[in-house]
Amino acid sequence: MASEETMSSTIEETPTAVSNGYRNYVLCILTLIYAFNFIDRQIIGILSPFIKADLGLDDAQLGWLKGLYFALLYTVLGIPIAWLADRYSRVNIVAISLTLWSGFTAASGLATNFTQLALARIGVGIGEAGGSPPSHSIISDLFPKEKRAGALAIYSMGIPFGIMFAFFASAFFLKGGEADWRIVMIAVGLPGVALALLLKLTVKEPPRSGNMQTASAQNNSWQSIKALLSIKSWWGMCFAISFGSFGNYAISTWMIDFYVRAHAGLDITQFLITLGIINGTAYAGGVWLGGVLVDKWSKTNKGAYGLVPALALVVGAPAYYLSLQVESLWLSIGLVTVLLFTSGFYLGPSFALAQTLAPVKVRAMSTALFFFVLNIIALGGGPTFIGIVSDFYTAEYGEVESLRMSLAWLAVPYVLAIIAFFWTAKKIPADWQAAEERNG
Repeated sequence: MASEETMSSTIEETPTAVSNGYRNYVLCILTLIYAFNFIDRQIIGILSPFIKADLGLDDAQLGWLKGLYFALLYTVLGIPIAWLADRYSRVNIVAISLTLWSGFTAASGLATNFTQLALARIGVGIGEAGGSPPSHSIISDLFPKEKRAGALAIYSMGIPFGIMFAFFASAFFLKGGEADWRIVMIAVGLPGVALALLLKLTVKEPPRSGNMQTASAQNNSWQSIKALLSIKSWWGMCFAISFGSFGNYAISTWMIDFYVRAHAGLDITQFLITLGIINGTAYAGGVWLGGVLVDKWSKTNKGAYGLVPALALVVGAPAYYLSLQVESLWLSIGLVTVLLFTSGFYLGPSFALAQTLAPVKVRAMSTALFFFVLNIIALGGGPTFIGIVSDFYTAEYGEVESLRMSLAWLAVPYVLAIIAFFWTAKKIPADWQAAEERNG
């Protein structure tokens, strides 16, 4: 008869044996939490024109608020929080983090100057640092690696759905621009506290999957991290998604400013609702389809994890560049929609690969390190870069053309993303096989 220890090890070699209904419920609630993550992250970009007018800010200050001030502690704290998540209750960490970032979002509505708003944004970043790494780890323990891209693609749909809800909430509360932007901040921040309580009461911490006994015998945590950082396709996918997201974060936080400036008399309520629908359909559809295509194609070619995102961006990047050149508002929005749809393809595959290639002992750390690189480059760099460059051009070209010119520079990181995804596709098969041998 097998010993209790042997039986425990055997059970943990595969994802936790739970019902499909419960597994899907956990995925749904984590996706909803991720949506709140992006509601609270996106809202400042939507309210940007109103904040600028009320507080008298320039584009450079807006860039710091949207980018680096939020991203710095969010990025740095993700690593120690992931260390905790690989050892302690991930459910508790996510619940506490959600409470923090929601509270700081509501507190942003109380800011009366640049410094106060900057401190609140830093607080939002501190809270959000504990969101995705533990969530990715939980999902990986509930779904087998063959279904991980699809599961993490669904989780990643929290991004477009969160952005959609942020647009809808802004349209509802702003009422054509008459209401105070502070009301919107408070209204979208407080419900997250209730969601944190729901998570804590209804989701149990799952056992960790993978052959933990074998992993423990072969590696300590530091050796596991060194093994992770030696994987070429992990780095390739990390930089590929970072370059792509550099563009996406910049666009999502400056899109409203550009269209409000370029199209005088814009019906802001109708426009916000339209953008919300686009994010909730085209962007979300791209995220879902990317995961489905990779799950199917990767059965015969593991390089699909890089090829699908690369081929999608080959279509999306030129469409985005053209969107800045056309005069028609709705043609421009249509071209941006093409980018949103195609850029969604890389989210599920990228995050799934980060989990599958990682040694079992450092799955949450893998996501945290992934996000460290991603967010320093993309979240910290993208919005901040646009603000600084636009402010530099403003004196000579005016506010409309300066912002258009700065946004056009985003063609460069999109090209780099395409190159990185193609390169990564060549490296994945060998790294995938090595991960299977290592993790058992």
